[in-house]
Amino acid sequence: MMSDMRQSLLRRDALSAAKEVLYHLDIYLSGQVQNNPSPSVDTPTLELVEEFILHRRMSELQELQLLEIMCSCFQEQSRDAVRQLIFSALFTLQGNQADESRMALLGKLVSMAIAVGRVPILECAATWLQRSHPGYCRRLVRVLVDDYCSLLPGSMVPTLNNLSCSCPPFCCQFITAVTTLYDLSTEELTPPVQLLQMVVSWIQDQPRLVLITLLNTPPSSSQPIGSLDLTPLAGLVRWCVKAPLAYRRDGKQDLANGTTETELEAGPLFSELHLSVLQVLLLLPGVLREKGLLGRLALLQPDQLTSLISDLSGLLEELNPLHSDTQAHIQLTLDRLAQALQVSMAAGALLCSR
Repeated sequence: MMSDMRQSLLRRDALSAAKEVLYHLDIYLSGQVQNNPSPSVDTPTLELVEEFILHRRMSELQELQLLEIMCSCFQEQSRDAVRQLIFSALFTLQGNQADESRMALLGKLVSMAIAVGRVPILECAATWLQRSHPGYCRRLVRVLVDDYCSLLPGSMVPTLNNLSCSCPPFCCQFITAVTTLYDLSTEELTPPVQLLQMVVSWIQDQPRLVLITLLNTPPSSSQPIGSLDLTPLAGLVRWCVKAPLAYRRDGKQDLANGTTETELEAGPLFSELHLSVLQVLLLLPGVLREKGLLGRLALLQPDQLTSLISDLSGLLEELNPLHSDTQAHIQLTLDRLAQALQVSMAAGALLCSR
């Protein structure tokens, strides 16, 4: 039967064949969910996906039409389990040549889903981010940052800001991934101001957003090995603590008072973010107690702090610590580090002695 279907698909144009495979996926996986306690996608079906969706050449217009068809497919499928299986069949990385096509198509689909507000796709993307290797997660969020903070800065602000209300799980995973991408190790890996503004506004509007993945994860289940952290807290602490020294290092054109143009914009945002992170940490004891994890789950790991201290030492070596402005930046960094450590230990996010 599958060989007959393949022969039929070969006679169709690329878009028509891809559309038919999506239709087949929907019907097949709906039946799996209904009749099988452990639904999965069989190899012949995955091979059809690769051959007729991922490997066939399409014009730019056909590809745009395919993305619109996929958006409709996920929007119209009412059962979350089926949607997740379809998304998994399309975008779970298989370690083969099709993975590059998967990543390219995934970036375009998620970018479109943000633009047109397709929450079911963003919910599936949140699960994908939770289960995929951080390297691939960074690749996906880089595409989204390029699309919305570089190519279209400011034009999508209302759409992006509304995401924190329409799809908190995606926003939480996005922040976690983006803090591992932009680790302030170089000027290129310093978060764009538009991105920083968006993250700050999301967390200020909904502080518990940062804890959504933790809240939605059953206490007994463990994260896939090599996946992103359960929360973006470690990455956000790193951002806030490293920022004063990182911007000092990257400063090219100083203003009269020794502050750089970018720092003038980003400085207050990092201060707001630091306050928001401390407020989120204060919510943690109640959340961890509810899930029976207080004193058992460290959301900040000692090795993450060791790495952060090492980064700070490296930054200090690059700067002139005797300069009065640099001393002020060093003091701000140390104050933020001390506050983050103190509140993390008190809240049960960091399980170690003073």
